[in-house]
Amino acid sequence: MKQAMVFAAGLGTRLKPLTDTMPKAMVRVGEKPLLWHILTKLTAAGYERVVVNVHHFAEQIVDYLQTNDFGMDIRISDESAQLLETGGGIKKAHDLFDDEAPILIHNVDILSNVDFEWFARQHEADEEAVLLVSRRKTKRYLLFDNAMRLMGWINKETGEIKSPYEFVRRTGLSQYGEPLNEFAFSGIHSFSPRLFTLMDRFPDRFPIIDFYLSICHRSKIVGVVKDDLHLMDVGKLDTLDEAESFLNSL
Repeated sequence: MKQAMVFAAGLGTRLKPLTDTMPKAMVRVGEKPLLWHILTKLTAAGYERVVVNVHHFAEQIVDYLQTNDFGMDIRISDESAQLLETGGGIKKAHDLFDDEAPILIHNVDILSNVDFEWFARQHEADEEAVLLVSRRKTKRYLLFDNAMRLMGWINKETGEIKSPYEFVRRTGLSQYGEPLNEFAFSGIHSFSPRLFTLMDRFPDRFPIIDFYLSICHRSKIVGVVKDDLHLMDVGKLDTLDEAESFLNSL
């Protein structure tokens, strides 16, 4: 079974005043909601089950999914009581997934040229998570060794380093004294249900990257580089006009 989770619970504060009356997932690009763009792409890639988490104007998303047929088993993870962030959102949705297949994780406000069928093939059986990364310039990077195993995270402005490895925290280098590879995270990743047991010690609310960084020394968390990645975060009002042109360019 091919399964996915779409993060649609966010408040969408950067899209105000539109999100004063609707959830971010229902903001339209090219006359269709952001959620429609993600779900139709998942359908085309052969996904059979999708979990959508909801919080802000949750009933609008639920009503939309009940009145539109995407040809998939779509399940709701209700976070109305509390926003749980990315890691907590995945943890809460555990019982809605099949425990035998990797889960594609995708933000509702990301548009990209990523081929979901191709990305699904990147997740090898012995890998716990696969993070789609690129060489995009940013302030914060994930750090990988030459085998593309996740080793840490760095904030280039402050110099802060997060890593379970003391030698990385101290030097920012690999155990062999070599520079680690810096890549920008796309927000798209593939998550093995085997990781749910490791989430038990985590609180209800936490970011998924903090989780990955806490276990990458004992679980195989890897990066996959897409050099021709075209990605747009439709998180601000000024990107909405560009988003339709971006979609057409893909």
